[in-house]
Amino acid sequence: MARPGCNDPRRTRWNRGCRAANGPARSAARGEGRGREGLPGVLGSAVPAPDARYNPPMNTAPEPLPVDCRAGALGLSRADLLCAPFFEDDDNDDLRELDAATAGAIGRARASGELTGKSHELYLTDVVDAGWGTRRVLLVGAGPRDAWTADRAREVAGTAGLAARGRKARRVAFACGRAGEAPAVAQAVVEGLVLGAFRDLRFKTEEPDSLPLAGAELVLGREPDAGVEAAARRGALLAACTNVARELSNEPANLFTPRVFADRALELASGPRTSVEVLTEEAIASQGMGLVRGVGQGSAEPPRVIVMRYEPEEGDGAGPVLGLVGKGVTFDTGGISIKPSEGMGLMKHDMSGGAAVVGAMRAIGQLAPPVRVIGIVPAVENMPGGRAIRPGDVLTAADGKRVEVLNTDAEGRLILADALVLARQLGATHLVDIATLTGACVVALGHHASGLVGTPAAWVESVRATAAGAGERLWPLPAWDEYAEQLKSETADLANIGGRDAGAITAGMFLKAFTGDLPWAHLDIAGTAWREDSKPYFVKGATGVGVRTLAALPFEADWVEASGGPDRV
Repeated sequence: MARPGCNDPRRTRWNRGCRAANGPARSAARGEGRGREGLPGVLGSAVPAPDARYNPPMNTAPEPLPVDCRAGALGLSRADLLCAPFFEDDDNDDLRELDAATAGAIGRARASGELTGKSHELYLTDVVDAGWGTRRVLLVGAGPRDAWTADRAREVAGTAGLAARGRKARRVAFACGRAGEAPAVAQAVVEGLVLGAFRDLRFKTEEPDSLPLAGAELVLGREPDAGVEAAARRGALLAACTNVARELSNEPANLFTPRVFADRALELASGPRTSVEVLTEEAIASQGMGLVRGVGQGSAEPPRVIVMRYEPEEGDGAGPVLGLVGKGVTFDTGGISIKPSEGMGLMKHDMSGGAAVVGAMRAIGQLAPPVRVIGIVPAVENMPGGRAIRPGDVLTAADGKRVEVLNTDAEGRLILADALVLARQLGATHLVDIATLTGACVVALGHHASGLVGTPAAWVESVRATAAGAGERLWPLPAWDEYAEQLKSETADLANIGGRDAGAITAGMFLKAFTGDLPWAHLDIAGTAWREDSKPYFVKGATGVGVRTLAALPFEADWVEASGGPDRV
């Protein structure tokens, strides 16, 4: 006779807190009690830190890079390296000033064809003018001037940041000129510099040959106004939070367990207006989160559910509440439906959606939008242990739906479903989930765009437009009811997979079943969460995709106003 699963009413030790259980389970962990919204068994203090010898602290400074904005002569900069975009059709005052300071080196390079302005081209030369405070100049190819946008500015600045780090520059000046006077471009330039200069060196035993950037300066064509200065600060904050998410995603799974994930979230997302609570095993059970419990039960590492809440300084609790849910599978073997060994090491990145939510909640706490935000990360390991769920098992979700597990490697949608139900119970009115969910999305879109599934169309478009403004590409996929037909189960309410066809869409439709018909968008970042090769403006590894989009959503006026929220955001 098969051993009863975690939701079987015959075995209360595997069913604690499920709907058939007799009342909530008590938590015995130190420091736990009843949290806000009546959540039992909430851990309010950090999980004990792992041994620092084997788990070095994060080396990315969570605080934003100091950035100064000014107008005036380029020679007044006191940076280690002065960077400037060079356009294919360029002949502006900045270049004439730089050419004079380098004794005509730039003009000679241009005349010889060494300097053309093609995208990501680099030209480094010395400053010979003794009156200048900077001794080196780096020109970065920016393509045609009429193609200059915030996205192009971010890439060009990323190329400059990567090159500056490689040349051991601690302080960088970026000569934007007239091209950087728009706030969106100023923000993108700072984001690019910080993202491009990122290095994850925690596990290198040798001393690094370069240090992180210590400061940046934007030199504009005119005196910056308050909008440009605020945009530059915002760019520094968003890039810092993105780099935090990148570092979380890069960490090896033996060191970054669900409990450590919870510890980091407590450290990173707690603030004056942002609180963090952690649901332990017994709290997860008492909430009836049988899908989280089912996925986590095959591992020796217990699951955690991280609940982060931002409350605006002014507000009576009314109005829209944005719920952000991120997949936090700290390692995914596939469970009993085990993955091939080739490439399995990349599965340490399977919590990139959860890392994006933590990074976004940190940014939101400092940017202070006028609407409430809830961030939830279910954190588990998916392992093929003797207690692991099997294909054919039936689990019960937090809202009582029964799910037949046909493939244990489709685990991300299971834990997200329970988290979406919890977000609804905590008052979310609009939902976004983000996850490295399906290989099918990579097949469909490659590595240049994330998939987007959701309803209704207006909400999906709000999320897509917000992502575009943040420099992150989302490509909408249909959410027609016919796709949900593929998830029908003969045994339970629905199955966790819908077959090979339209795999990215049916994964989204599975999640839709747990949204309670709230406005909802699903972001599949399986193809964009990490880079397997370096780009001229970005190093190999985790990308932190989604942080900028999620952090911008609470400020988007269209959906907030349509929901009866603040008039302006």
